[in-house]
Amino acid sequence: MKNLNFTLFILFSILILSCKNAEENKDQAKKLGSNEVIVTPSQFSSNQMQLGNLVEKSFPEVVKTTGEIDVPPESRVAINAFIGGYVKRIPLLIGDEVKIGQALVTLENPEYIEIQQEYLEVAEQLNYLKADFERQETLLEEKITSEKKFLQAESDFRKNLARYNGLKQKLKMLNINPTRVEEGNITSEVTIYSTINGRVTNLDISRGMFVSPTDRIMEVIDKKHMHLELIAFEKDILKIKEGQDITFRIPESSSESFNAKIYLVGTTIERDSRTLKIHGHLPDSLVDQFSVGMFVEADILTNKSTQFALPEEAVITQDEISYVLRLEEENEDGYTFRKQSVNVINTFEGFIGIANEPGFTKKDRFLVKGGFRLID
Repeated sequence: MKNLNFTLFILFSILILSCKNAEENKDQAKKLGSNEVIVTPSQFSSNQMQLGNLVEKSFPEVVKTTGEIDVPPESRVAINAFIGGYVKRIPLLIGDEVKIGQALVTLENPEYIEIQQEYLEVAEQLNYLKADFERQETLLEEKITSEKKFLQAESDFRKNLARYNGLKQKLKMLNINPTRVEEGNITSEVTIYSTINGRVTNLDISRGMFVSPTDRIMEVIDKKHMHLELIAFEKDILKIKEGQDITFRIPESSSESFNAKIYLVGTTIERDSRTLKIHGHLPDSLVDQFSVGMFVEADILTNKSTQFALPEEAVITQDEISYVLRLEEENEDGYTFRKQSVNVINTFEGFIGIANEPGFTKKDRFLVKGGFRLID
């Protein structure tokens, strides 16, 4: 019986010690009252805690907008055929880089031959009508012919000349050399060339396909003048001005932020949405990182003010109330902190602006890292 009691006593003692150790391990800090916390040197070190002071930071008023990455209209070229044809050669793929004057696509159509034949006929007839006009002009001066015949010859010549010039311009639009046609070189093919430097972004055709003048063959975009096209609401318009800084993100791709500047502010509000377009300029170093049409979330940094601030990790929000841990005492036994509520004013670039209502000074030190678990 005595052995049994002794055994129970030993087991009970072990249980009490285990509970006590578990409780000690569970608490990282000793709480004094409801607003004070003591952290031992070992806890401070093992949790990589850090102390810091209030700093003065410039906080802008942020206007939140959305938009997309775009290029000016002159940097976006839709390639069409002036006269339809069948696709014979298409040496490009989406993403290929092209230069001004580079061949994009070759079309073939019997109609191209007919236009060249008509041009040759008009050119030959023009020579005859020109000679007849000059002859009638000479005869009229010598009073050998009537003015009526002279006017008829002049009319025929000028009508044919207009037709000749029109067909000549049509050939040039088709990239067919009129001089070669007059030499007897007639072709059934026309080649369309790029008018800008850029990259192929859309390719809507395949070999053998017939394309009409209303069909888009492909699109070439020059990313050199890529910019942000943002939309701001009417209530924020008076805060926005040219030259202000922009920070933006591509939420679908990365959480990284990039910088830009407002280049132009629209002057007309959309009636239905009550919004205004903002044009933001991108640094050249960023152009190659983005694609046209990417959705962006952007912050326009407007009126700036200087405020006392702490790193974001130093301010802990609980039940919609923000707290900081101010150092009250530091000695060999550890650190004593006081939990104090603060009013958060603004957040920018990893810092939180706080109202100085609790009577903080620049000499006060705060737990700026590792304090999240100390507030409950």
